[in-house]
Amino acid sequence: MRFTGILAAALACAATSALADTTVIHAGSVITDSAAQPSGPATITVTDGRIVKIEEGFQPTPDGATMIHLPDHTVLPGLIDLHTHLSGDPSGEFWRAAVEPVEWGALVAAKNARLTALAGFTTVRDLGSRSDQVTQALRRATAEGLVPGPRVVTSGRTIAIVGGHGDINGFRREVNDALGASFACTGVTQCAEMVRLASKYGADLIKITATGGVLSQQGRGLEAHFSDAEMRSIVETATSLGLKVAAHAHGARGVEAAARAGVQTIEHGTYIDEAAARAMRENGTVLVPTLMAFQGIRTNLGTGFYTPVVEEKVRAVAPYAESIVERARKWGIPIAFGTDAGVYPHGRNAGELALMRKGGMSDREVLASATTVAAQVLGLEKEIGRLAPGYSADIIAVEGNPLADVAVLEHVDWVMVRGRVID
Repeated sequence: MRFTGILAAALACAATSALADTTVIHAGSVITDSAAQPSGPATITVTDGRIVKIEEGFQPTPDGATMIHLPDHTVLPGLIDLHTHLSGDPSGEFWRAAVEPVEWGALVAAKNARLTALAGFTTVRDLGSRSDQVTQALRRATAEGLVPGPRVVTSGRTIAIVGGHGDINGFRREVNDALGASFACTGVTQCAEMVRLASKYGADLIKITATGGVLSQQGRGLEAHFSDAEMRSIVETATSLGLKVAAHAHGARGVEAAARAGVQTIEHGTYIDEAAARAMRENGTVLVPTLMAFQGIRTNLGTGFYTPVVEEKVRAVAPYAESIVERARKWGIPIAFGTDAGVYPHGRNAGELALMRKGGMSDREVLASATTVAAQVLGLEKEIGRLAPGYSADIIAVEGNPLADVAVLEHVDWVMVRGRVID
């Protein structure tokens, strides 16, 4: 008899514990994915970080569960930003690389992770930090709930050519050497080694600077940096390790060479032309246009924010940025969402949505680029990007209908990442 009583108490305790991890969301409307229409009032049940069911109407809340009432909001999948730099904030003071410790970068990354999540971005791909382990540590901290923020997919350090964009430059040689660490390479063997080293230190993907860049202190052009053989070596080595490659690329010939080598995504794509577009189509390469970055750097022109060499490059790329999406659509290039947050202030990521629409994309296409399309790029299309039973509870709420006006996503009122509400 005593054993029966103990068993009953244990079962009751277990049931209460299970319910404590259950959240019931009453939504005025639900958009389950970018291809769907908004529903009427609905109830989403989340247990242990995953969506269990989505039902019509406002269903009763089980005893012990948490209820969130959003009757005036549209609830939809959390957004995905494929190009961020969480461990940095905008600065024209390149010398800070020599004085700011790794620990500071970790604190900045934690701050920016929360801002990014509150902006409605529940997953990010972080493409380059100054430390081998800052974003890898952040990835774990957000996954375990120690730091409020999005799911983090990270490349860790960026692989560059020696002396090119992404390699530390602008200082005396001994300072460059001390700061540059080991992620710049020359030749196919050394570049393959850098990929293996990145994998060793926990990279989820590989990021390379396939062309020159705007914000580095070297003033050479924005065309291809790596040789074709070096880029093929990088992609082949990454593939052997189960990793994809993202390529920072501005110049058209650099874009074309990177696409031919088999990179998964082109970041920026400033000078894309028809030949580069053809190479991208033939190789299934996706464009991540990062329009917010171009807008962000342009606002600092003439203010003394940048060094003269950087200012000149900003002025050179600015006129081309406005037509990147238009050109990509003209030539049939798939487009996914990414902003280069960190070049402009974190938390404003959703401003990219309206800029993409200005380039000719429909509201629905823009929403898809930041949900289902981005999830496919990450290989997480069965985990994130839509609301469905079994999917991670990455959910946001806004007033209005983003399929009628995607700009409403610039004002997100409520966010859940992996079943945890971000305050």
